[in-house]
Amino acid sequence: MKELYEKMINESMAAQNADIAVISENRYNDFKIADAKPYADAVSNMKALDTQAESVIDLHKESVKNHFEILSSITDTLECEDDPFIEHFQTPPILEILCEEDGEFADSVDEFIKAIADSEALIAKESIRRYGGFYGPTCVVDFALMPGSTSNVVNQILTKMDIPVHHKQAILSAKSWGMNTSYGIGDAFANAIEDGFTAAQATEKEIETLQLIYKTPVEGQGILMDDANHSSFDVRDYMGKYKKAMRSVVKAAMDDGVHYGNIVTVPAYCVGDIGHHIGQSTYNMCKDDVTMAVIQATAGVIENSLRNNLDKFKSPFDVLKLSTGSSACATELLFELDSFTAPMVVDLLNKRFHNFVQQNPKRGAAAELHNCDFMDMIYRGFNALSNARKVSSAPALELVPRIRGLEVDLTSIAENEVLMNPQKYTYPACAITVRFSSLMRLADYPCLLTSEPITATMMTNIIALDKETPGSPVRGCKQCASASLADVKHQYCQWREAV
Repeated sequence: MKELYEKMINESMAAQNADIAVISENRYNDFKIADAKPYADAVSNMKALDTQAESVIDLHKESVKNHFEILSSITDTLECEDDPFIEHFQTPPILEILCEEDGEFADSVDEFIKAIADSEALIAKESIRRYGGFYGPTCVVDFALMPGSTSNVVNQILTKMDIPVHHKQAILSAKSWGMNTSYGIGDAFANAIEDGFTAAQATEKEIETLQLIYKTPVEGQGILMDDANHSSFDVRDYMGKYKKAMRSVVKAAMDDGVHYGNIVTVPAYCVGDIGHHIGQSTYNMCKDDVTMAVIQATAGVIENSLRNNLDKFKSPFDVLKLSTGSSACATELLFELDSFTAPMVVDLLNKRFHNFVQQNPKRGAAAELHNCDFMDMIYRGFNALSNARKVSSAPALELVPRIRGLEVDLTSIAENEVLMNPQKYTYPACAITVRFSSLMRLADYPCLLTSEPITATMMTNIIALDKETPGSPVRGCKQCASASLADVKHQYCQWREAV
């Protein structure tokens, strides 16, 4: 098992460090697709151990390879506004391949499309709740089943259906980590209401949109991108080429008995570094030295914590949990260095959300999704740091938070010249909010803190150990920060009812 743990750490940190190195080197330049080659190279070195399904590892590797090659062949760069969608062009073609290669699964998808129309009352209720901010800050494309998320609503529809369970799980995964199109529940409804339609008419439009993304996923994503004025490249051309390139890889995974829920999941989550995490918007954000330092120091905390505990892991999930937990501790510590805490930030962002709803009734369905990710992360870090402080009970003792009993190494923050000298980045005598200000920039974009390249790589490794069990969505309580500290909404979560 130690070989597996070391492999997971090496492959995931290679992906993370490739991103950070490219961003650090190019953050003052104009982004080019070619900049992302170091990440593509890092992924190409992934290998399957004897205990892992090579077909699963190939889904990850081939998706990144084809994504990079196709994108490089059709454009040199991306507009900032287009880069968030770059990881939404993979599952639509793959879902279509599954339907074309397996008629029984295609029949189940057709039944689900019919069930969407039969769920008018549910869709109306959930759309109204999202539109009005009923659930508070909501990650509408959540990788779990939190209240107000698209996967939450999809799960409610699926639970009442009489189709094979593994088909239900695949359909659910396709709108979870699979990211089947860029659509989030309630968006068509909200725009229709604001355009003067009745609630009944708005619900009809919502149902039509939800059905579209399952009837014709590729064209559905194309229409969504037309509406979003996507201009960087021809998205239909990309998806057509990606579908052709991935068909043999998908068929190999099908023949190998990989759960369809994993086939729609693995190829999508790993490509975002090319064009998004390594992209113009990231370069622009990281022009600020403190923001860049936060990302670099957090990566150091993750890597040191993982390597220090190599002989202490008891399962692959320990490796994953420590990677995300250590970054949570690092981010929370940076808040606390400026005398803020997660509960204070969660309170601020929840209050802001309700005002934001009033000022932006046509807000994008996904507007607050990363605020949710960020709040959940720092709340987890707050609990770990709080427990560590209680144990030490004295400021002279070193602060050593633990995740699953494993020690988190925070020295990368203490040794970071930029983060330890905030007075150099503002009016020197009043440097008490510098780190906080950079963290609030990252509250809209915490992908390299949480960290997505690390999580994607580790999840592929874990799924490859158990190819027949769907790895998404998370079938457990997320301990959502908003639900834990601000809103009483646990009862609307679907994690216990997940198909």
